[in-house]
Amino acid sequence: MMTTNWPAHLPVVQVRVARPTDKLAEVVRFYQEGLGLEVIGGFEGHDGYDGVMLGLPGRAYHLEFTRHEHGSPCPAPSRDNLLVFYIPDKIALDAMVERLGAMGHRPVEPENPYWGRRGVTFEDPDGWRVVLQNTAGI
Repeated sequence: MMTTNWPAHLPVVQVRVARPTDKLAEVVRFYQEGLGLEVIGGFEGHDGYDGVMLGLPGRAYHLEFTRHEHGSPCPAPSRDNLLVFYIPDKIALDAMVERLGAMGHRPVEPENPYWGRRGVTFEDPDGWRVVLQNTAGI
């Protein structure tokens, strides 16, 4: 049985996944306009860094993208490193696919065929892969 509360020995209140990019505006547009994440914060000129945080409702889980004034190259890892969004509503998933398509993003073949059975894989502007999976998750 899955619990909805963090265990007492791991009192986490927030999870942030952060990575650098040299394409901050394009990456933010992909995740905000294409996927529909909300901009929940940001900063400029912090020790040479600019950044934007995008998240899901409640802000407990979010992504942070940063750019350093001297460059922030971040080559994408293998094609099997994935950020997966579980979206049980097929109509909502199809709308996301349509928005991304209108922005010029086309689905890519997943490395692992499992993700192609009920999902659609895209690469963000840096080449990092995102799967829109049409299931409720675990």
